[in-house]
Amino acid sequence: MELTRFRVLPEQTDALLAARPAMLADFRADRAGFLDADLVRLPDGEWLDIVRWRSAEDFAASRAKGANLPGIAAFFAAIDSVVSAEEGTLAGGER
Repeated sequence: MELTRFRVLPEQTDALLAARPAMLADFRADRAGFLDADLVRLPDGEWLDIVRWRSAEDFAASRAKGANLPGIAAFFAAIDSVVSAEEGTLAGGER
């Protein structure tokens, strides 16, 4: 599981949300092992993206690709700064 916390400037919020569907479509088309993702709005212009991967290797391969497709690039472009990015696992093997 990928947990990325980031900041978005208020004037970029609409761009972030508009880019989300294309980003997810690009991930489904191009990222082996991508299962699904949830975007959570936090206080003070911060967001948390929770991305589920089939394996740690799939997550690593995705990171290596970066913003290689237009939908992914548009989503990333709306992000002002990354607060944290880490890998985690669900307790008890839950999905």
